[in-house]
Amino acid sequence: MILSRYERMIARRYLLPGKGEGIIAVVAGFSLGGVMLGVAALVIVMSVMNGFRAELFDKIVSLNGHAVIQGYGGRLPDWRAILRETRATPGVTEAIPLIEQPLMGSYEGRVEAVLARGMEVADIVGNPVIGNKVIAGSLAAVRSGSGNVAIGARLAESLGAQVGGQISLISPQGQTTPFGTVPRIVSYTVAAIFEVGVYDYDKAFVIMPMQDAQTLLLMGDVVGMVEVQTQDADRVGEYMAPLAAKVGSQAVVQDWRQMNASIFEALAVERVVMFVVLSIIILVAAFNILSSLIMLVRAKTRDIAILRTMGASRRGTLKIFLTVGLTIGALGTAAGLVLGFVALQFRQGVVNAVQFVSGQNLWDPSIRFLTELPSKTDPFEVIAIVVMAMVLCFLFTLYPALKAANTDPVQVLRYE
Repeated sequence: MILSRYERMIARRYLLPGKGEGIIAVVAGFSLGGVMLGVAALVIVMSVMNGFRAELFDKIVSLNGHAVIQGYGGRLPDWRAILRETRATPGVTEAIPLIEQPLMGSYEGRVEAVLARGMEVADIVGNPVIGNKVIAGSLAAVRSGSGNVAIGARLAESLGAQVGGQISLISPQGQTTPFGTVPRIVSYTVAAIFEVGVYDYDKAFVIMPMQDAQTLLLMGDVVGMVEVQTQDADRVGEYMAPLAAKVGSQAVVQDWRQMNASIFEALAVERVVMFVVLSIIILVAAFNILSSLIMLVRAKTRDIAILRTMGASRRGTLKIFLTVGLTIGALGTAAGLVLGFVALQFRQGVVNAVQFVSGQNLWDPSIRFLTELPSKTDPFEVIAIVVMAMVLCFLFTLYPALKAANTDPVQVLRYE
């Protein structure tokens, strides 16, 4: 929309409040502020939702894989053959054997439920989620036969455990006596404490070498599952379909969507709902633009009539008022983007400040899964938000602009 010199001059004058037009300026200011807050809210919320999903997905997949081949009864006797078959499957990039067993952990009289996880030493050190998140001790000390383990940070807090302390793992699979089964209790040294950032994992995981886990659980040369990584997480079902048919008699194959369906479906629904609800803010701001432009047209009716008698066209008048409305929308959208990105940059500080002022824990890791507020901005979503805001502003500007363009100068100036 190209404006002539006089059209730009008039549009600029109409954007600034004239004498006796304070109420129009106030309404226009509220319109701009509404668009700004609506755009900022959408950018912030959608980025946080994307970050939450991405962070949760990355950490869950890094620890549980894109899929698992779970042995019936928690045991996979012929695991080496299954491991070779899995690694030879097209689309599979990595497969590692695992043992996972819920147990009880005790440290100096404190008892907590734990999840013992047995892994090959190379897989423990090479796992980026665990290896890069050690906050105390060293994973290098967690070796087969060393009696050392690594535990999650939240579990360490609950038990009061420290590096070098002794944690006892209590397994119900113990020795059988005439009086029943005696639980098996084995003590290990805490060699490392890690914090992956997912509360449920940091609260429960006890990582140990595979051979130590087999000894603790009296499993012999047996593992519980094989964890699988693929080239594309979204195509994991396609990759695992032929493998599921081959191992169906020994194990069940589950992918990440089946294992975490409730979490990711809830996130998807929440994203859509939040987008719709927050879009209403921009809709209300667009209504304010409509009302302010209607007031402006009524206040400038005589000016419009004079311009028309001086040769201004209907098209030129239409462009002037469209420019006024779209400028308000564009300024509000730009300010909203700036506000949104600034808020995202300092999001954790903002949360901490609000928690300090209110005295409430707004980000409880036991409820939110993650220990910090995540963020991941999708450029395509930002473009969609900007386009939506500008389209709404254009649609609500169109009626008053057409009203101004259709002003009849004869009727207006008849009694002047």
